[in-house]
Amino acid sequence: MKLITAVVKPFKLDDVREALAEVGVQGITVSEVKGFGRQKGHTELYRGAEYVVDFLPKVKLEIAIDDDQVDTVVEAITKSAHTGKIGDGKIFITTLEEVIRIRTGETGSEAV
Repeated sequence: MKLITAVVKPFKLDDVREALAEVGVQGITVSEVKGFGRQKGHTELYRGAEYVVDFLPKVKLEIAIDDDQVDTVVEAITKSAHTGKIGDGKIFITTLEEVIRIRTGETGSEAV
């Protein structure tokens, strides 16, 4: 089993969610986060004063899936989150040792 963590632009969340539903993903955890990469933030004007916004708003998605779904899910996220501009995001893939559904006690793929 794998855990896919994707960090994308907030306005792309609906597109990504729809793309994941189309490829059969049944569960997803979404968090609002802030961060920066190569963008390194930007400057804004507020009441005539200029200030630097170091951390930009992003959305972090976490998806636990079977190994055979990895390529399909990564492709769906990549296509739906792509704008072609800096700051489109990142996808991280990590191995899950075990998954347990609290309500039923199911483990592994059955718990996802």
